[in-house]
Amino acid sequence: MIQKQVIDEADAILAAVVDGMQEKKGRAIVSLEFSEMPNALCDYFVICHGMSRVQAEAIAEGVEDSVRSKTGARPWNREGFENAEWILLDYVNVVVHIFQENVREFYQLEKLWADAPSRDYRSDH
Repeated sequence: MIQKQVIDEADAILAAVVDGMQEKKGRAIVSLEFSEMPNALCDYFVICHGMSRVQAEAIAEGVEDSVRSKTGARPWNREGFENAEWILLDYVNVVVHIFQENVREFYQLEKLWADAPSRDYRSDH
């Protein structure tokens, strides 16, 4: 029962993260699911990018606001606000990665974890 509760909580946080990203016009939003992978440290990675430092920061703030208002959760850890090239918000079972476009292209997290099931939430023009 506890496992199902944790998964339900992770799914609620995932939905709130995606809503926050979409509200701030995050680009190429993708989630990678690790819940069925052995020894996974979390259930989901959620990745998107902004076109500038200001937008990346706005997306991160939008995610935090959305998750807090919809689930009550706050990030366990938050990093990368110094230069906002790669902002990480760690909700334990959901880890959020917000990049500037060129940094996302360089690290290519989606390719690094290509064996994980993924879902696109693309609303790019």
